[in-house]
Amino acid sequence: MCPRACGAPRADGAFGYCNSGVLPEVASVCVHRGEEPVFGPEGMCNVFFYHCTMQCVYCQNSQISVNSGEAGHTDAETLAESIRTRIGPDRPCVGFVSPSHFVPQMRETIAIVKRSAPWAVAVMNTGAYDRRETISSLEDEMDVYLPDLKYMDEALARKYSRTPGYPGIALAALREMYRQKGSNLALDDAGIIRSGLVIRHLILPGHVENSIACLRAIAEELSASVHVSLMAQYHPTDAVRAHPVLGRTITRDEYETVLEEFYRLGFYRGWVQEMESSGSYLPDFGRGDVFG
Repeated sequence: MCPRACGAPRADGAFGYCNSGVLPEVASVCVHRGEEPVFGPEGMCNVFFYHCTMQCVYCQNSQISVNSGEAGHTDAETLAESIRTRIGPDRPCVGFVSPSHFVPQMRETIAIVKRSAPWAVAVMNTGAYDRRETISSLEDEMDVYLPDLKYMDEALARKYSRTPGYPGIALAALREMYRQKGSNLALDDAGIIRSGLVIRHLILPGHVENSIACLRAIAEELSASVHVSLMAQYHPTDAVRAHPVLGRTITRDEYETVLEEFYRLGFYRGWVQEMESSGSYLPDFGRGDVFG
């Protein structure tokens, strides 16, 4: 399923890099009023899985994303029922967060949800470390792609996220998403997204050059008409608070330098954030209400 191609036979009880089994391992199903307004004023129902194919040292979801320890198992029918209690006409979107290691389980869950809620909007919120073939296989099931293009710097990808080959792998995945969805978003009468592609990019402190390279890759490999969510919300977690580079939020000069390139490249669709956003999207998976 994923670029690591570890080939772990999960049905035989063998776990690979992500330490995941056959059944979906779900940390939280919750309502999240997130960053992009096209997901509606009521937010969307987000499904957070345990473990991840990426191991970002600065991950805000590190409580659940680390690939060690046991995790709570469920099944697709139970997960679908939990989703159904949190969606409705005013909140049709279901976001699967970092689902790359649970793609078959995600597909099964989507199918069950849509039997009783055919209007539900399936959203794949991924770090883009995905095989192109996996994305291609989702063409008929996935309504919205919400990838985060993190790096165009191979060294940074290895150092910060342990993802060899990330730039090429992520671009191939994004090209396939763009082939399926193009630049335009399909919105309903309330302005809520029904289909499309939105690319996120989180600016990291001290790495303006990487952010500029990511924007250039999107403009040159896809189109400057793609919807881009340029995020200033980076917040150092306890794991990197003493890090010489990652231990701070980004500066206004850093954000404005990246924003200047955003406009210079011709991007005109998408969203930018206020500098104060660094304290606005911090999850705590030890609470019932993950986002407070």
